[in-house]
Amino acid sequence: MRIVWRIFGALLTPFIPHRLRAAGYQPFRQTIRAMLRHVGGLRIDHVMGLFRLFWIPRALGASKGTYVRSHADELLAVVAVESHRARAFIVGEDLGTVEAGVREELAAQRMLSYRLMYFEPAHPRAFPEMALSGVTTHDLATVAGLWTGGDVAGARAAGIESNEPGMRALRDKIAREAHIEPQAPPEVAIEKTYAALASAPSRIILATLDDAIAVVERPNMPGTTTAWPNWSLALPMPLEELEQQELPRRVAKVMKR
Repeated sequence: MRIVWRIFGALLTPFIPHRLRAAGYQPFRQTIRAMLRHVGGLRIDHVMGLFRLFWIPRALGASKGTYVRSHADELLAVVAVESHRARAFIVGEDLGTVEAGVREELAAQRMLSYRLMYFEPAHPRAFPEMALSGVTTHDLATVAGLWTGGDVAGARAAGIESNEPGMRALRDKIAREAHIEPQAPPEVAIEKTYAALASAPSRIILATLDDAIAVVERPNMPGTTTAWPNWSLALPMPLEELEQQELPRRVAKVMKR
């Protein structure tokens, strides 16, 4: 089994760029090496953090913060060396705000981009080869949540203002790309969505467990603390029962290439 690990940048105290360089990048090198010791791949969350980070001085508040830049070319070189040593692939999570030239620099380093059907304007067939591609993430609606409107209802119940027109447009986009009838049940929508994803030429394609068993609730609702049970929602069935379900088998079948 090839395991993919991810670095959560938000949980790491930032390195001071000039001190890290003076230390020969050993603390950063040791971090990457430790993460790759027992896995076959590493996803670097918010890969822009290798280029710049927004620092907020203690007790001064965000209005006093500023961007601090790192020596990105040197950090990327360390990642490249360690990935080669571990014979592991690296994914740079380049969603959201990404500076001009960053994706080109990552591609030059043979680091996989991260592409989602929800975000990409083109059909998965047009996704790049050097990418890890999926439908959604833990911070976004599941396919069942999107398709049934359950995600909007859940956000509303948590006191979060949901972009209902935007969610309807996203539902229409998925329906168009995956050729899903408007009244199709969520299980059919899930299977066809992943069949469309499987047409991507990307090196790696992902299916989420939540989608494979048609979970409506997303694992994490950004912007909430206690209003939504982030990271603590149980699956609707035990693993022994999950192994007997038909939908995961159907998703796995359409994902075969």
